Amino acid sequence: MLRRLTIRDFVIVDRLELEFGPGFGALTGETGAGKSILLDALGLAIGARADGSVVRVGQARADIAAEFDLPPGGALAGWMAEQELPLDDEGVILRRVIDAGGRGKAWINGTPVTLAQLRAAGDWLADIHGQHAHHALLRADAQRDLLDTHANAQLLAANVAVAWREWQQIRERRRHAELDSAASARERELLGWQLKELQDLAFNAEEWGELNAEHGRLAHAAGLMEGADEALDALGEGDFAVNRVLGRVQARLVEMSAIDASLTEVLELIASSMIQADEALHEMRRYRERLDLDPQRLNEVERRIAAVTDLARKYRVSPEDLPGLEAEWCRRLAELEASANPALLEKAEAAARAMYDREAALLTAARTPAAAQLSAEITTAMQTLAMAGGVFEVALEACEPSAHGAETVEFRVAANPGQALRGMAKVASGGELSRIGLAIQVMTSRDSATPTLIFDEVDVGIGGRVAEIVGKLLQRLGRDRQVLCVTHLPQVAACADWQWQIAKADRQGETLSTVTALDGGQRVEEIARMLGGVSITDTTRRHAAEMLGQI
Repeated sequence: MLRRLTIRDFVIVDRLELEFGPGFGALTGETGAGKSILLDALGLAIGARADGSVVRVGQARADIAAEFDLPPGGALAGWMAEQELPLDDEGVILRRVIDAGGRGKAWINGTPVTLAQLRAAGDWLADIHGQHAHHALLRADAQRDLLDTHANAQLLAANVAVAWREWQQIRERRRHAELDSAASARERELLGWQLKELQDLAFNAEEWGELNAEHGRLAHAAGLMEGADEALDALGEGDFAVNRVLGRVQARLVEMSAIDASLTEVLELIASSMIQADEALHEMRRYRERLDLDPQRLNEVERRIAAVTDLARKYRVSPEDLPGLEAEWCRRLAELEASANPALLEKAEAAARAMYDREAALLTAARTPAAAQLSAEITTAMQTLAMAGGVFEVALEACEPSAHGAETVEFRVAANPGQALRGMAKVASGGELSRIGLAIQVMTSRDSATPTLIFDEVDVGIGGRVAEIVGKLLQRLGRDRQVLCVTHLPQVAACADWQWQIAKADRQGETLSTVTALDGGQRVEEIARMLGGVSITDTTRRHAAEMLGQI
């Protein structure tokens, strides 16, 4: 859950450090006091876009940091490990800084990250439902995604999309082959001829290095032989060979060491040098034995190098790349030959279609019971939201195959008894749409693993008994999650486990937002204000206390 939110120089907030508790919390206050500003700041901390206008007038930058508990289950921890971000069992700190020019920086647990990484982490931690979130539910893609989330079928939906793309690619290749068979035949003929040239050469990348090394030895054989003979003379076969000279020096030093024992170390070095020189002599003899003048072999190597070089130049690649070119042409020729075989292409297309059908059937099987369950739950919720007799249905209609499956998903509503079910986009009443959208948001929020759910004035357009029911819904949701709600309805606020009052205050000629955590008596006053407006009477206070269960 969200534990702490620190805000510096954001819109009309100068400095705030807020400690959050579990359960359902209500944020209340006069219109324009800055209730939604707090949620906007939190939105920036979890990756929302921003510009320089969010910086408080006269300041250089806005700075927001949000501290969360590390969610159970290990999914976020696993993601952070993959991203090489530091893990802390105590929690996760997301920080965002926006300067007056609109440039921003982000950190997770003190490590700089991209905005995409910040947003990805934020998705694990908090979910914000804006006051117009129900309008998004009018879109077909949003309805489909919501159902798939409710059905825990996101992976199945992704598999269907992959199978669809593969099927369409093979289908397109078949169509292309049918339309351009003549060009394909010419390309096959050319590739076949080129491949024969490469295959006749029978060249591999390892051979190129060996050829060049052998050519270097053969081309310089005379000089190498002469140098080897000189080395042999110097090491041990000439009158002034190293070993003979060292032998004479060693004999003389032995005589001297009998007189002066300090020469012992020098004698040891001489002995070691003689051993090394003797080993060098043996290695040099073996090397000399392998050297030979072989003009015929030199010519063979040079012809081979010329053949390889000519073919590489012809196809504008380096000699080392010829084997790779051959492999690429083999692959392309295989594709063309497959394209030239209608039966083979049709078989591949049929296999891809069969794979798509299997994946789509699995997705349909997951969507069908989830659609029925969601329909029943939202219909039940509508009965308590001043829409008695109303019906909600998640309709699945078979359609032509697509990347989204074998059926369309549409949310349909009959707001009153006897009305025909219609798509949500055709619901005339904005109030009805708001209430249905709220019911959907509350019900489907249970499907999310996100530990913190935030509702920003989603109760606009409702009141009275319906508002109280909405408050009870949020209260029930707060038993399993941390729920924050910006509200102007006393019935909703009275259901909260805790309540903050957001107000504006003048400080040295500047209007700033303040936040006060309300105790029992203060909650009564705030609920009374929300009930009675400017004039608060004792009757209003008693009503407020009754709503809070204090009398």
